[in-house]
Amino acid sequence: MVGGGQLARMTHEAGIPLGIRFKLLSDTPQDSAAQAVGDVIVGDYRDLETLRAFARGCDVITFDHEHVPTEHLKALQAEGIPVRPGPDALVHAQDKGVMRARLTELGVPCPRHRIVTDPADVTRFAEEGAGYPVVLKTVRGGYDGKGVWVVDSEAAISGAADPFKAGVPVLAEEKVPFTRELAANVVRSPHGQAVAYPVVESIQVGGVCDTVIAPAPGLDPALSVRTQELALRIAKELDVIGHLAVELFETASGEVLVNELAMRPHNSGHWTQDGAVTSQFANHVRAVLDLPLGDPRPRAKWTVMANVLGGDYPDMYQGYLHCMARDPGLKIHMYGKDVKPGRKVGHVNVYGDDLADVRERARHAADYLRGTITE
Repeated sequence: MVGGGQLARMTHEAGIPLGIRFKLLSDTPQDSAAQAVGDVIVGDYRDLETLRAFARGCDVITFDHEHVPTEHLKALQAEGIPVRPGPDALVHAQDKGVMRARLTELGVPCPRHRIVTDPADVTRFAEEGAGYPVVLKTVRGGYDGKGVWVVDSEAAISGAADPFKAGVPVLAEEKVPFTRELAANVVRSPHGQAVAYPVVESIQVGGVCDTVIAPAPGLDPALSVRTQELALRIAKELDVIGHLAVELFETASGEVLVNELAMRPHNSGHWTQDGAVTSQFANHVRAVLDLPLGDPRPRAKWTVMANVLGGDYPDMYQGYLHCMARDPGLKIHMYGKDVKPGRKVGHVNVYGDDLADVRERARHAADYLRGTITE
């Protein structure tokens, strides 16, 4: 697996019961997965020779992020190294402009959008129907709210951080007046088997996922099925191998628009570790190895995942004592990462039959571990 973050750490964990030998290409020995994996190569994923050396002896290469250069992945593939998902699929998660063009070609509902080259181009986009505010995104490299600007006028572009100064293409999108954000997680194998998890509600705070509720409360059953079918169709049309997360906006009219794609295990699927028969991580491992996929059904009526973000940690051990004693049913997953304000350092999962109770328990644990509450 290329990338040493928490997604690699949890994917490795899912492969242990199957006896999978897991090799990791990590930026540093201190990365989340590098602390847990036995076979670690430290190197730069942007360097083709490093990738070639890493790939020797591997049956298949997969990823915990989308940032490996597309041309490098094509070179590995041309040399007979299985890359899953392949570069022709992964580019749709790497490049938002490519993604929007392809989804539009497939008739997938998306926000109004256009590649723009300067502030005047943004104004033309707004005046031709999108209106202000406009969302500007760098087509490559952005995540968790990074590389994203919301502007309400041409003047506001240079008044904040001017995205055009970065020297990369910029995608302009209408700011959708959505009612909430949803996510559809699916997994597809090389032989074409695919499974879909329940559609979830994803609650964002400051551009970062804060809470996920599975399944999405009050979601119309027909819309839920259509959304799962949409995600499965996208996976098939783009030839995705492995896990695909489709992030969506639900609108007041009861429809969905596709916001983003991720072709690897995803924060909106962390609830599956404890709340589904087969987790997203286990099914990603199965898919990239072309094994039969596992059951994606939920174990309980409700599961809530709450992210633990970096804050004040006076004593993590005391935090564990409090949370575990208060709630023996709580599942804590920490990533071994250095604590920085706002950084994802872990998550908690809680499941049960009462949504209000499950949400309160997850929120309390995440806030206590972060240090924002003390009792």
